[in-house]
Amino acid sequence: MASAVKTLGLSPPPSYFGLSLEKRVHSRYQIRCSGSRDSSSTAALSSDSVTVNGAVNGVKEERKRAVLDSGNGHLSSGVERQEVDFEQEKLGPLWDDGYGSETVKDYLDYAKDIIKPDGGPPPVVHPNLMWPSFEGFTCSSFLACLGGHAGMDGLGLGLILHHKSLGKVFDVWCMHIPVQDRMPFEELVEWVEETVRAEHSSSRNKPIYLVGDSFGGCLALAVAARNPKIDLVVILANPATSFGRSQLQPFFPLLEAMPDELHTTVPYLLSFVMGDPMKMATVDINRMLPPSRYFEQLAANLTSLLPRLSGLSDIIPKETLLWKLKLLKTAAAYAKSRLHAVKAEVLVLASGKDNMLPSRDEARMLRRRLQNCKVRYFKDNGHTILLEDSVNLLTIIKGTNTYRRTRNHDYVMDFVPLSMSEFEQAVERNGWFRNYAGPAMFSTTEDGKIVRGLSGVPDEGPVLLVGYHMLMGLELSPLVEEFLRVKNVMVRGIAHPTLFSHLVERENEEFSLPDYLRVYGAVPVSASNLFKLLKTKSHVLLYPGGAREALHRKGEEYKLFWPDQPEFVRMAARFGATIVPFGVIGEDDLVELILDYDDLMKIPVWGDRIRSDNKKYEAFNVRAGMSGEVANQALYLPGLLPKIPGRLYYLFGKPIQTKGLEEMLKDREAARKVYLQIKSGVETSMSYLLQKRKEDPYRGVLDRTVFRAFHAPMDQVPTFEP
Repeated sequence: MASAVKTLGLSPPPSYFGLSLEKRVHSRYQIRCSGSRDSSSTAALSSDSVTVNGAVNGVKEERKRAVLDSGNGHLSSGVERQEVDFEQEKLGPLWDDGYGSETVKDYLDYAKDIIKPDGGPPPVVHPNLMWPSFEGFTCSSFLACLGGHAGMDGLGLGLILHHKSLGKVFDVWCMHIPVQDRMPFEELVEWVEETVRAEHSSSRNKPIYLVGDSFGGCLALAVAARNPKIDLVVILANPATSFGRSQLQPFFPLLEAMPDELHTTVPYLLSFVMGDPMKMATVDINRMLPPSRYFEQLAANLTSLLPRLSGLSDIIPKETLLWKLKLLKTAAAYAKSRLHAVKAEVLVLASGKDNMLPSRDEARMLRRRLQNCKVRYFKDNGHTILLEDSVNLLTIIKGTNTYRRTRNHDYVMDFVPLSMSEFEQAVERNGWFRNYAGPAMFSTTEDGKIVRGLSGVPDEGPVLLVGYHMLMGLELSPLVEEFLRVKNVMVRGIAHPTLFSHLVERENEEFSLPDYLRVYGAVPVSASNLFKLLKTKSHVLLYPGGAREALHRKGEEYKLFWPDQPEFVRMAARFGATIVPFGVIGEDDLVELILDYDDLMKIPVWGDRIRSDNKKYEAFNVRAGMSGEVANQALYLPGLLPKIPGRLYYLFGKPIQTKGLEEMLKDREAARKVYLQIKSGVETSMSYLLQKRKEDPYRGVLDRTVFRAFHAPMDQVPTFEP
């Protein structure tokens, strides 16, 4: 499938957008697209054909007079992204996002090549290698990276860890400011603004993303303030708007008086102030390695990284450093004075160990002053957060609902599947619970035979998994991970809309609960979202009992609280979906419910708080207008006491085919019969598991621990015979 790469006219500034992903980066570049298999579709400007009229410090008008002509090889005021056909790649679950394949070592190697003189003035503009957009994302949104390593170097390499993943979803361009350039801040703003306006004029229905790292944050905010009518999404990583309150302010006057001979130590020292070398060195290390191999690789990475830092004195010469400090001061004042005019959607990433800027306090200020601003706080990261381990920018964009293809976010159509690196992080993060709960899963084949594993669940969608919602959703994580691991299937959960609201977001965390839900593909419960999921042939996880089941009272474990309306059955029949009822047990083996809703409401202060919170949640009540227990959707945190763990058991029942049962769309009674069949299937599955678990010799955690001690990590812990 082909997609077009649009033409974008740019007046050539001293900054240029683009970054070659070749290992060897020169100051004269090829302009090409890597997504095409047809070499004839590659438009290239070779190192022999690109020259720029005017000196590096030439005036603005001289740069505008540069022209690109195939005959004389000069760079024009319009650099074109050639019209190229891409063979699109559809991203499926566990796609390779390339995170960790390039590190700070590559950053320093690239930087050394970029700044090398080649006998002529530097190039002005060149585009990034275009990664092919995938099916469902036929027109990638434009993303420009502004700023670099603490905003000091301006090389355009600040997203080097993230280029491959972002390039699958966005049309990524990067800004580079040559080392010798001295363009004033307002002119830089104008150059970026011209790029943004040109892109907007060619794609008015798509948002434009500006990623501003440190100094680039000031630049992005300035452009947003001057263009309130353009749909901009601004992502700020420790923005330098707080430069006037920098912890290093007392030392800046000393830099000018420092002898040139000592300047070589300044960038080296700044590298330790601005970032955490340990976090930079662990980017490409698999955390699942044995400790001996992990620390061996860490030592090797540090050994190869530290000598490279000496090259920073070439990247940031003394004159350039002094100029950049003046530029930062101007940029911070300019951006802060115009915050009131920013209408863009803004996401701020703030580090807790930023030794250069008071980023956490600045993030709070921006949250208050900007009209549409979210904050995520990374307490263990330094100033160069986008170059450090465990910070995947695409994951953050997905989790914070910042990714969208149009003006309004669509939970179904804008979903980007879980990547392999995201899955590996989740497995590492949830490993303790898997060992604690020891999930054992069974399914039922078409002939009614119960087998261990998920072979009885159809691989092809649409599939609707309908089951019992355990206390606090304890069953969710193992279920979703097992479908990914065994079937490479992304299960899309239907969740309570409150879980996606600002009421439960925690800005003092790296990732809040809503962020994790969005990354894993959960969507707020609604008829339209279920319609879209089934239409796109997804595997959908539905709990008719909802919050009432997940927050049940004492003595109500394994009791269903389902509504009377069989609407999801009729929706499934419309798309010929396969319905798989399932039961899950084990909560009584993991935790003891000591304080339920009734208990908490009797506590004066706590009960008042629950009432107050649920008044805020009324706008998200999905059972409004219903009667009976199913309508009691009060949200609260129950009091739980962990037990010496037993085990979680899942049984997916015999699939129910709705293809050919279109009469249910009009016949409510027929739909009701299928609905009762599904409900009975869930109850039967739980009854079966409650009996069979008594036969499991590995029901207790101690027995499972002993088994793992004498077997390979990937060996499946045995259980009862079905």
